[in-house]
Amino acid sequence: MPELPEVETVRRGLAPALVGKRISKAKTKRADLRFPFPKRFASRLTGRRVDALDRRAKYLLAHLDDGYVWITHLGMTGRWSILGAKKQPGDFYYAEPPDPTHTHVVIETEEGARLEFNDPRRFGYMDLIKESELEAHPFFKAMGPEPLGNHFSLPYLKQAFAGKKAPAKAALLNQRVVAGLGNIYVVEALHRAGIAPTKPAGRISTQRLEKLYHAIRAVLEEAIEAGGSTLSDYAAVDGAQGGFQHRFRVYDREGETCPTKDCGGTIVRAVHSGRSTFWCSRCQR
Repeated sequence: MPELPEVETVRRGLAPALVGKRISKAKTKRADLRFPFPKRFASRLTGRRVDALDRRAKYLLAHLDDGYVWITHLGMTGRWSILGAKKQPGDFYYAEPPDPTHTHVVIETEEGARLEFNDPRRFGYMDLIKESELEAHPFFKAMGPEPLGNHFSLPYLKQAFAGKKAPAKAALLNQRVVAGLGNIYVVEALHRAGIAPTKPAGRISTQRLEKLYHAIRAVLEEAIEAGGSTLSDYAAVDGAQGGFQHRFRVYDREGETCPTKDCGGTIVRAVHSGRSTFWCSRCQR
Protein backbone atom coordinates (compact mmCIF):
# COMPACT_ATOMS: atom_id res chain seq x y z
CA MET A 1 0.00 0.00 0.00
CA PRO A 2 1.34 3.48 -0.82
CA GLU A 3 2.61 5.16 2.34
CA LEU A 4 3.09 8.83 3.21
CA PRO A 5 6.09 9.49 0.90
CA GLU A 6 4.32 7.90 -2.07
CA VAL A 7 1.13 9.91 -1.47
CA GLU A 8 3.14 13.13 -1.02
CA THR A 9 4.98 12.38 -4.27
CA VAL A 10 1.65 11.98 -6.05
CA ARG A 11 0.37 15.23 -4.51
CA ARG A 12 3.39 17.16 -5.76
CA GLY A 13 3.00 15.64 -9.21
CA LEU A 14 -0.71 16.44 -9.43
CA ALA A 15 -0.50 20.01 -8.11
CA PRO A 16 0.72 21.75 -11.30
CA ALA A 17 -2.12 20.20 -13.32
CA LEU A 18 -4.86 20.81 -10.74
CA VAL A 19 -4.25 23.76 -8.44
CA GLY A 20 -5.91 26.92 -9.74
CA LYS A 21 -7.43 24.93 -12.59
CA ARG A 22 -11.12 24.38 -13.36
CA ILE A 23 -12.48 20.91 -14.07
CA SER A 24 -14.23 20.97 -17.43
CA LYS A 25 -15.32 17.34 -17.35
CA ALA A 26 -15.36 14.53 -14.80
CA LYS A 27 -16.32 10.96 -15.59
CA THR A 28 -16.63 7.75 -13.58
CA LYS A 29 -16.55 4.46 -15.48
CA ARG A 30 -18.17 2.40 -12.73
CA ALA A 31 -20.40 3.00 -9.71
CA ASP A 32 -17.84 2.27 -7.04
CA LEU A 33 -14.27 1.56 -6.04
CA ARG A 34 -13.84 0.18 -2.53
CA PHE A 35 -16.97 2.16 -1.64
CA PRO A 36 -19.66 3.69 -3.88
CA PHE A 37 -18.89 7.13 -5.26
CA PRO A 38 -20.87 9.99 -3.66
CA LYS A 39 -24.17 10.79 -5.33
CA ARG A 40 -23.73 12.84 -8.51
CA PHE A 41 -19.97 12.69 -7.96
CA ALA A 42 -18.89 13.45 -11.53
CA SER A 43 -21.43 16.25 -12.06
CA ARG A 44 -20.50 17.86 -8.73
CA LEU A 45 -16.83 17.95 -9.74
CA THR A 46 -17.55 19.32 -13.22
CA GLY A 47 -17.14 23.11 -13.31
CA ARG A 48 -15.35 23.33 -9.98
CA ARG A 49 -11.97 25.04 -9.52
CA VAL A 50 -9.32 23.36 -7.38
CA ASP A 51 -8.04 26.04 -5.00
CA ALA A 52 -5.48 23.88 -3.15
CA LEU A 53 -4.20 20.32 -3.03
CA ASP A 54 -3.10 19.04 0.38
CA ARG A 55 -2.25 15.72 1.97
CA ARG A 56 -3.43 14.41 5.35
CA ALA A 57 -1.73 11.15 6.30
CA LYS A 58 -2.34 8.95 3.23
CA TYR A 59 -5.25 10.99 1.85
CA LEU A 60 -5.15 13.55 -0.97
CA LEU A 61 -7.35 16.59 -0.29
CA ALA A 62 -8.42 18.78 -3.21
CA HIS A 63 -10.08 21.94 -1.86
CA LEU A 64 -12.80 23.09 -4.28
CA ASP A 65 -14.22 26.57 -4.83
CA ASP A 66 -17.69 25.54 -3.61
CA GLY A 67 -16.54 24.78 -0.05
CA TYR A 68 -16.19 21.02 -0.54
CA VAL A 69 -13.07 18.86 -0.37
CA TRP A 70 -12.55 16.08 -2.91
CA ILE A 71 -10.79 13.24 -1.12
CA THR A 72 -8.78 10.45 -2.73
CA HIS A 73 -7.35 7.42 -0.95
CA LEU A 74 -5.09 5.34 -3.19
CA GLY A 75 -5.68 2.05 -1.40
CA MET A 76 -3.25 -0.69 -2.44
CA THR A 77 -2.97 -0.14 -6.19
CA GLY A 78 -4.58 3.22 -6.94
CA ARG A 79 -2.56 5.67 -9.00
CA TRP A 80 -3.11 8.99 -10.75
CA SER A 81 -1.66 9.63 -14.19
CA ILE A 82 -1.53 12.92 -16.08
CA LEU A 83 -1.79 13.04 -19.85
CA GLY A 84 -1.08 16.35 -21.57
CA ALA A 85 0.84 18.01 -18.73
CA LYS A 86 3.99 19.84 -19.93
CA LYS A 87 6.15 18.82 -16.98
CA GLN A 88 6.13 16.03 -14.42
CA PRO A 89 8.13 16.73 -11.25
CA GLY A 90 10.01 14.09 -9.31
CA ASP A 91 13.14 11.97 -9.30
CA PHE A 92 11.87 8.61 -10.53
CA TYR A 93 12.99 5.32 -12.03
CA TYR A 94 11.51 2.79 -14.47
CA ALA A 95 8.52 3.79 -16.59
CA GLU A 96 5.53 1.46 -16.42
CA PRO A 97 2.22 2.46 -18.07
CA PRO A 98 -1.05 1.48 -16.34
CA ASP A 99 -3.55 -0.94 -17.87
CA PRO A 100 -6.35 1.23 -19.33
CA THR A 101 -8.97 -1.41 -18.53
CA HIS A 102 -8.57 -0.44 -14.86
CA THR A 103 -8.99 3.31 -15.38
CA HIS A 104 -12.11 4.19 -13.37
CA VAL A 105 -12.09 8.01 -13.09
CA VAL A 106 -11.17 10.58 -15.74
CA ILE A 107 -10.76 14.30 -15.06
CA GLU A 108 -10.25 16.95 -17.74
CA THR A 109 -9.35 20.57 -17.02
CA GLU A 110 -10.08 23.70 -19.03
CA GLU A 111 -6.35 23.97 -19.74
CA GLY A 112 -6.40 20.65 -21.57
CA ALA A 113 -4.84 18.33 -18.99
CA ARG A 114 -6.35 14.86 -18.64
CA LEU A 115 -6.02 12.99 -15.34
CA GLU A 116 -6.82 9.31 -14.98
CA PHE A 117 -7.27 7.28 -11.81
CA ASN A 118 -6.29 3.66 -12.35
CA ASP A 119 -6.90 1.01 -9.67
CA PRO A 120 -6.72 -2.72 -10.60
CA ARG A 121 -7.76 -4.02 -7.17
CA ARG A 122 -10.22 -1.19 -6.45
CA PHE A 123 -9.22 -0.75 -2.81
CA GLY A 124 -8.96 3.01 -3.30
CA TYR A 125 -11.89 5.34 -2.76
CA MET A 126 -13.08 8.91 -3.21
CA ASP A 127 -15.45 11.21 -1.36
CA LEU A 128 -16.74 14.78 -1.23
CA ILE A 129 -16.89 16.39 2.21
CA LYS A 130 -17.73 19.91 3.32
CA GLU A 131 -14.60 21.85 4.27
CA SER A 132 -16.22 22.83 7.58
CA GLU A 133 -16.79 19.17 8.48
CA LEU A 134 -13.36 17.85 7.51
CA GLU A 135 -11.67 17.70 10.92
CA ALA A 136 -14.69 16.03 12.53
CA HIS A 137 -15.07 13.45 9.76
CA PRO A 138 -14.44 9.79 10.75
CA PHE A 139 -11.50 9.68 8.31
CA PHE A 140 -9.58 12.34 10.23
CA LYS A 141 -10.98 13.13 13.68
CA ALA A 142 -8.82 10.63 15.59
CA MET A 143 -5.58 11.14 13.64
CA GLY A 144 -2.36 12.14 15.33
CA PRO A 145 -0.02 14.86 14.04
CA GLU A 146 1.76 14.74 10.70
CA PRO A 147 5.30 13.35 11.21
CA LEU A 148 6.79 16.15 9.08
CA GLY A 149 4.63 18.87 10.65
CA ASN A 150 5.31 21.27 13.50
CA HIS A 151 3.01 19.45 15.92
CA PHE A 152 5.16 16.33 15.79
CA SER A 153 8.04 17.00 18.18
CA LEU A 154 10.28 15.16 20.62
CA PRO A 155 8.17 16.28 23.64
CA TYR A 156 5.06 15.04 21.85
CA LEU A 157 6.66 11.66 21.07
CA LYS A 158 7.76 11.27 24.70
CA GLN A 159 4.25 12.02 25.92
CA ALA A 160 2.63 9.72 23.33
CA PHE A 161 4.91 6.79 24.30
CA ALA A 162 4.82 7.34 28.07
CA GLY A 163 3.54 4.27 29.89
CA LYS A 164 2.74 2.35 26.71
CA LYS A 165 3.33 -1.41 26.81
CA ALA A 166 2.76 -1.79 23.08
CA PRO A 167 5.85 -2.59 20.97
CA ALA A 168 7.57 0.42 19.42
CA LYS A 169 6.61 -0.60 15.90
CA ALA A 170 2.93 -1.04 16.78
CA ALA A 171 2.89 2.31 18.57
CA LEU A 172 4.27 4.12 15.53
CA LEU A 173 1.81 2.42 13.17
CA ASN A 174 -1.09 3.59 15.35
CA GLN A 175 -2.58 6.48 13.35
CA ARG A 176 -3.81 8.06 16.58
CA VAL A 177 -0.17 8.51 17.61
CA VAL A 178 1.32 9.64 14.28
CA ALA A 179 -0.61 10.10 11.04
CA GLY A 180 0.54 8.45 7.85
CA LEU A 181 3.43 6.29 9.02
CA GLY A 182 3.46 2.89 7.34
CA ASN A 183 5.27 -0.40 7.74
CA ILE A 184 8.28 0.24 5.49
CA TYR A 185 9.29 3.59 6.94
CA VAL A 186 8.70 2.58 10.55
CA VAL A 187 11.00 -0.42 10.04
CA GLU A 188 13.68 1.79 8.50
CA ALA A 189 13.41 4.51 11.17
CA LEU A 190 13.65 2.02 14.04
CA HIS A 191 16.84 0.60 12.56
CA ARG A 192 18.44 4.03 12.24
CA ALA A 193 17.52 4.78 15.84
CA GLY A 194 18.87 1.42 17.09
CA ILE A 195 15.52 0.43 18.62
CA ALA A 196 14.11 -3.09 18.40
CA PRO A 197 10.60 -3.13 16.91
CA THR A 198 9.47 -5.34 19.81
CA LYS A 199 10.69 -3.04 22.60
CA PRO A 200 7.84 -1.62 24.71
CA ALA A 201 7.31 1.99 23.67
CA GLY A 202 7.14 3.22 27.25
CA ARG A 203 10.57 1.78 28.07
CA ILE A 204 12.55 3.67 25.41
CA SER A 205 14.95 6.23 26.90
CA THR A 206 14.73 9.92 26.06
CA GLN A 207 18.08 9.77 24.28
CA ARG A 208 16.93 6.96 21.99
CA LEU A 209 13.54 8.61 21.46
CA GLU A 210 15.38 11.67 20.20
CA LYS A 211 17.22 9.49 17.69
CA LEU A 212 13.91 7.95 16.66
CA TYR A 213 12.25 11.34 16.21
CA HIS A 214 15.03 12.54 13.89
CA ALA A 215 15.16 9.17 12.08
CA ILE A 216 11.44 9.27 11.27
CA ARG A 217 11.70 12.70 9.70
CA ALA A 218 14.93 11.87 7.85
CA VAL A 219 13.60 8.62 6.37
CA LEU A 220 10.40 10.28 5.17
CA GLU A 221 12.21 13.27 3.66
CA GLU A 222 14.69 11.02 1.85
CA ALA A 223 11.87 8.81 0.56
CA ILE A 224 9.91 11.80 -0.77
CA GLU A 225 13.05 13.09 -2.49
CA ALA A 226 13.49 9.66 -4.12
CA GLY A 227 9.86 9.54 -5.26
CA GLY A 228 8.77 6.92 -2.73
CA SER A 229 9.33 3.16 -2.84
CA THR A 230 8.19 0.67 -5.46
CA LEU A 231 7.60 -2.91 -4.32
CA SER A 232 4.97 -4.00 -6.84
CA ASP A 233 2.12 -1.66 -7.76
CA TYR A 234 2.99 1.88 -6.69
CA ALA A 235 3.94 4.44 -9.32
CA ALA A 236 4.07 8.24 -9.42
CA VAL A 237 1.77 10.35 -11.56
CA ASP A 238 4.09 10.23 -14.59
CA GLY A 239 3.90 6.42 -14.61
CA ALA A 240 7.38 6.07 -13.12
CA GLN A 241 8.23 4.06 -10.05
CA GLY A 242 9.84 5.38 -6.88
CA GLY A 243 13.47 4.67 -6.09
CA PHE A 244 13.75 4.64 -2.30
CA GLN A 245 13.68 0.83 -2.23
CA HIS A 246 17.28 0.98 -3.44
CA ARG A 247 18.16 2.76 -0.18
CA PHE A 248 16.51 0.31 2.23
CA ARG A 249 18.85 -0.58 5.06
CA VAL A 250 16.84 -3.46 6.51
CA TYR A 251 13.44 -3.74 4.82
CA ASP A 252 13.30 -6.83 2.58
CA ARG A 253 16.97 -7.60 3.34
CA GLU A 254 16.57 -10.74 5.43
CA GLY A 255 19.85 -12.63 5.80
CA GLU A 256 22.03 -9.73 4.70
CA THR A 257 24.72 -8.11 6.85
CA CYS A 258 23.57 -5.11 8.87
CA PRO A 259 24.77 -1.88 7.20
CA THR A 260 25.45 -0.15 10.54
CA LYS A 261 29.17 0.56 10.83
CA ASP A 262 31.09 -1.98 12.95
CA CYS A 263 27.89 -3.93 13.74
CA GLY A 264 28.37 -7.14 11.78
CA GLY A 265 24.91 -8.42 12.68
CA THR A 266 22.47 -10.13 10.33
CA ILE A 267 19.07 -8.80 9.28
CA VAL A 268 16.24 -11.02 10.50
CA ARG A 269 12.55 -11.11 9.60
CA ALA A 270 9.38 -11.83 11.54
CA VAL A 271 5.69 -11.30 10.89
CA HIS A 272 3.87 -9.03 13.33
CA SER A 273 0.12 -8.46 12.87
CA GLY A 274 0.36 -9.79 9.33
CA ARG A 275 3.18 -7.43 8.32
CA SER A 276 6.83 -8.23 7.72
CA THR A 277 9.28 -6.73 10.18
CA PHE A 278 13.01 -6.57 9.47
CA TRP A 279 15.67 -5.61 12.00
CA CYS A 280 19.15 -6.32 13.30
CA SER A 281 19.05 -8.14 16.62
CA ARG A 282 22.60 -7.01 17.42
CA CYS A 283 22.40 -3.22 17.13
CA GLN A 284 18.67 -2.75 17.70
CA ARG A 285 17.80 -3.16 21.35
